[in-house]
Amino acid sequence: MKSLRFIDFCAGIGSGRLGLEQAGMKCVGYSEIDQRAIKTYNLLHDVGLEENFGDLTKIDIKKLPDFDVMIAGFPCQTFSIVGRRKGFEDERGQIIYHLIKILKGKNVPYFILENVKGLASHDKGSTIGIIKSSLEEAGYSVDYRILTSTDFGVPQIRERVYFVGARKDLVKKPFTWPTPIYTKMNLRDYLVEGRELSENPKKTLIRYMENKYNAGRFKLEELLRIDYLVVDTRQSDMRLFEGRVPTLRTGRQGILYVRGGKLWSLTGYEGLLLQGFPKEYAGKVRGNVANSILLAQAGNAMTVSVVAGLAKEVADWAR
Repeated sequence: MKSLRFIDFCAGIGSGRLGLEQAGMKCVGYSEIDQRAIKTYNLLHDVGLEENFGDLTKIDIKKLPDFDVMIAGFPCQTFSIVGRRKGFEDERGQIIYHLIKILKGKNVPYFILENVKGLASHDKGSTIGIIKSSLEEAGYSVDYRILTSTDFGVPQIRERVYFVGARKDLVKKPFTWPTPIYTKMNLRDYLVEGRELSENPKKTLIRYMENKYNAGRFKLEELLRIDYLVVDTRQSDMRLFEGRVPTLRTGRQGILYVRGGKLWSLTGYEGLLLQGFPKEYAGKVRGNVANSILLAQAGNAMTVSVVAGLAKEVADWAR
C-alpha cells in the first residue's frame, strides 16, 4: 500500500506532522499563519518545496493537492479553562467549520483533530456534541477520546481530546484506539539542561512560597534535597511532582525542577523533548529560537508519540 498523504493544518511547529511521518505518512503541505511558528517549523522539518497555504479561512480549496489525511490541532483558547470559554461565540471557535469545509471540498478520506480536555465539558458537553454531529453530517464516521501523554512514552501529564474520523463509505470496521505504551520514563532523559535560577527569581519563589496560600507548606532547603523534583508555580498554589511534569502551556512557564541541589527553570529544548520530539529534531532549533518563544511553542504543540500512535491505527483502518 502506498503511503498516505496528509496536509498539516493549524500546523504550529509541526508536532502533528512528525507523528504522522513516524507512522509512514507523507506531508504534501501545511497551513500556519504565526510567523514565529513558521520559522521554527522550517527549522525542524524538511519542507522542501512544500507550500504553506497560510490562513485556512482563506484557502482556495481547489488549489489544495489531493491528500488522504487531515491533521489539525484547531484553536483551543475558546474552549479551555484558562481561556474565556466563549466557544462558538468566538471566531477562533469557528475554525472547526472551515476544517469541515475543506474535508468536504476535497473529499478527504481520514482526519485526526486535537483540542484541549476542557472541550469535552464545555457548555455541559454541548460543544463537543455539536462538533461531532457536524463532522458526521459532513459524511464521516467519528469517534473521540481523551488521551494522556504519560500513556504514550513521555513523562508529561497532558490530557487532550482527539477526534478520529473516516468517510462513511470507507468504513469497514470500527476504529481501534492505540494501546497505551507503559514504559519506564526517567526525567533525567528529558530535563537535561535547564537554566539555573538566579538570585532574584529565587527570592521571588521564596516570597511565593510564603504567601497566604502556601505559607507553612514547603521549606526550600527540603525541596532542594530531592533530585528531579518538579515544582509547578501557579497563580495561587504550588504543586510538586516526582517522575512526571505537569502540562506544558503556552501562557504558563513557571515550571522549575531540582537537580544537584539547585533550582532550574525548564527550557524550550526540554519542552520539545517532553512533547516527544527526538533529540536530533529538538537540537535543530537549539540556539536558533529564543528560549521563551520555543517554550511557548512547545506548550502549544501536540505530543508526537500520541499522534504517531493514532496515525498507525488510521493507516491500519485504511487497509
